[in-house]
This record gives sequence, structure tokens and C-alpha cells, in this order.
Amino acid sequence: MFSLLKKTTIPAREDALPGRATAIPTAETHFVNGRPLKGPYPEGSETLQLGMGCFWGVERMFWNQPGVWVTAAGYGAGHTPNPTYEEVCSGHTGHNEVVQIVYDPAKIGIEELLKVFWEGHDPTQGMRQGNDRGTQYRSGIYWSTEAQRIAAEASKSAYQERLGAAGFGPITTEILPAGPFYFAEDYHQQYLAKNPRGYCGIGGTGVTCPIGTGA
Repeated sequence: MFSLLKKTTIPAREDALPGRATAIPTAETHFVNGRPLKGPYPEGSETLQLGMGCFWGVERMFWNQPGVWVTAAGYGAGHTPNPTYEEVCSGHTGHNEVVQIVYDPAKIGIEELLKVFWEGHDPTQGMRQGNDRGTQYRSGIYWSTEAQRIAAEASKSAYQERLGAAGFGPITTEILPAGPFYFAEDYHQQYLAKNPRGYCGIGGTGVTCPIGTGA
């Protein structure tokens, strides 16, 4: 029971695992498009981190979006420096499983990315997504520009209205400035491209998000 409680409660910074000073090993290039995971990225690129549940399925939603340069699975919005997957799953690092998206804002707008985000999962479930339970499965938008923040807040309000009309509860998505992004281990990167029949616990609500429609 204590373990279950810890996995659904984000620890305070002073209670988090200590982590390590050096990054854990990961892939150098994207398995699908061959681009460098850690850059350099094209001039003018913007970065966004999204948490929607298990990052295996989330990453697949975005790597083929036009205008997306590269995606990576990793850990964000937590306390422990350079955590491992096992540490994140323990619930003692504060991290969320997130996907970092590097994109060209001239080719794909933040509203288009947010539409995929809202419609691709159920943002009303708190510290879980489907059968996946724990703090690392919470819904989150971690912005790196003021324009991203404004778009995220506006889209949340618009989608809440639609979800409420469809009988869903309040959105639990956290919208925070992006902190350090820690790349997940090699085997997590583009997992569903390497394992086409692999597990994907992501599912949407079936409610259309009105952003980008003039609503």
C-alpha cells in the first residue's frame, strides 16, 4: 500500500533519489530518420516536451508529423539528475515519461502539435494513463517559449469545454516550463519502430479538440 501511494505522489525535491553527475548511455541517432538525437538541430527549430503516458506509443505519434525534425524518449519534470528507467518507475525521482519534439515552426505550428497531444490520450486521468499507473504516466506539457505556453493554456480551456460536454471530468494536465530533459536508454528510443508489435497503452477520448478549427 505504501508503494502504491508513493507511485501516485510526486516526491519533494529533498526526498528524491540522488541520481548521478553523468548522463546514462543512449542512442546517437534516430532509428527511423537517422538524425542525431542530441543535435545539432536546424537553425530556427523549437523544442517541446510532452507527457501522455508510456513514451513508446507517444513518440510514434509525433516522429512522422510533417515539420518534426526529430523525437526522443526521455525523462522530464522531475528532481533526480540523469535518472535510469528503473529509478523513474520507482516513483522516487519525480520524473514523467516524456517525448522531446524538435520541430520547425514554419512547417508545423504549436497548435497542430497540441491537437495531436490532446486527442492522443485521456488528459483527465491524473497519475495514470489507462492501465499504466504512477507519477511517470501523468499528462503534461512542458513549454520552452512563451508562445507555446499561451497556446497550451488556450487549448486546455477549449478542450475542457468539449470534454465536459462529453461527460469527462476536469483535465489534470500540468503545464510547466520545460526543465532538464534526460534521454532515456537506447532500447526505449523509437521502441515501436524496432518492435512493431510492442506494447502501446495510449488511447484517446474520442473527443475532437477544437484548436485549429477557428473555435
